Amino acid sequence: MHIKTPNKPVSRRVLLFTLGGAELVALVSQFSNALFGYFKPRIQPGSFGGKVVAGKPLEFKKGTVSHVQEGHFYVSRLADGGYLALWQRCTHLGCTVPWRKDLNQFVCPCHSSIFNPQGEVVGGPAPRAMDMFPIELTAGQLVVDTGNPIARERFDPAQVFHT
Repeated sequence: MHIKTPNKPVSRRVLLFTLGGAELVALVSQFSNALFGYFKPRIQPGSFGGKVVAGKPLEFKKGTVSHVQEGHFYVSRLADGGYLALWQRCTHLGCTVPWRKDLNQFVCPCHSSIFNPQGEVVGGPAPRAMDMFPIELTAGQLVVDTGNPIARERFDPAQVFHT
C-alpha cells in the first residue's frame, strides 16, 4: 500500500526564517568559541604559567640575584649555595618589583616595599614575603614551575632548593 503525501511548497517566509535561524546559531557558536578562546590562558612551553628553564646551576654565582624575564621571576642564589625562585610581583598590590643590585634589595616602585634577597619584607606596606615558585633539576638545568606560585608569610630555610 502506498500512502500519498501532499507536496506542499515551502513558503518564502518559512525558508527565510529557517535560514536566518541557522545563521544565528552559527554566529552565536562562533562568538562563544572566540570569547572562550580569549579568556583561556595561552601557556607556551618555556613561558610564564608553565615550566621555564632558568639555566644551569653553575651560571648563578653565590650571593647573586638574576632576573629570568620570560618567567617573570628572579633566581636568588644564596650564600649557602641554595636557590630560590622569587616571583617579581609585590605582595602589597602586585606591582613588578625590580632588583636593585646597588642596594642589594628588591624595591617596589609603587609603594616602596623593600625585600631582601630571600624575599623577606624589610620595610614598607607589603604584608608578607615575596611569593616563590618550585624549582627542580632536569637534565642539568634549573627548571622553575611558574604555574604553581607558593604564597609564604616569611622565609624559611626549608624553602631553599639545593642541587
